[in-house]
Amino acid sequence: MNRDEKRNLINYLGEFISDNKKSLIEEKLGKRTRYITVVLEDIYNPHNTSAVIRSCECFGIQDLHVVEQRNACQLNPGVTRGSSKWISLYRYNKEQDDNTGKCIRKLKNRGYRLVAATPDDSSIPVNEYKLESPVALFFGTEMIGLSDKLLNQMDEAIHIPMHGFTGSFNISVSVALCLYEFTNKLAASDLNWGLDEAQTAELRLAWYKKVIKKSALLEKDFFDMHK
Repeated sequence: MNRDEKRNLINYLGEFISDNKKSLIEEKLGKRTRYITVVLEDIYNPHNTSAVIRSCECFGIQDLHVVEQRNACQLNPGVTRGSSKWISLYRYNKEQDDNTGKCIRKLKNRGYRLVAATPDDSSIPVNEYKLESPVALFFGTEMIGLSDKLLNQMDEAIHIPMHGFTGSFNISVSVALCLYEFTNKLAASDLNWGLDEAQTAELRLAWYKKVIKKSALLEKDFFDMHK
């Protein structure tokens, strides 16, 4: 589909969406970012993965990458509360494949700095991290953390300062705290962190399809009319 076809399809589908809903979609598109992305490695608890998805959506993070080298990703609809349909979930889960390596190469090719979230207090405190380029935040599996393979390829590491006896937060809480810090840094910066025109159009079309019942039939009608 070329740019003009996509624009015309968006306009056509927009006729079936209320003005209020279209305004809400435009508002959320203006707050979406790919400047920050989140990567989960081998999370096995569906509650945790689902809570992370919900946090990413709430903070306007569009992309979530899930490496399933040892553990399969499962979601809990009662926790996601519909948030999963608004984000882009990338899963790396082919059997007998280097899923970890594929994820790393993809993010590096897209210009992300790879930042590990660790309990190591010799790393950079999350509130002191200087957000100067696109960042992929890596979080490891429950109890064990990130694999050595991933840690060895990170550009930097951050930690959440702790003040109690307990050594760490639950992973979903850690993700939320880091995203709170990082999205506040984005909002206060002069960085160009929003989606570009093409990304915005692509996401607008995807969201229109999600809010319209039988959108596939309407899309078929559109292309039948423009043969």
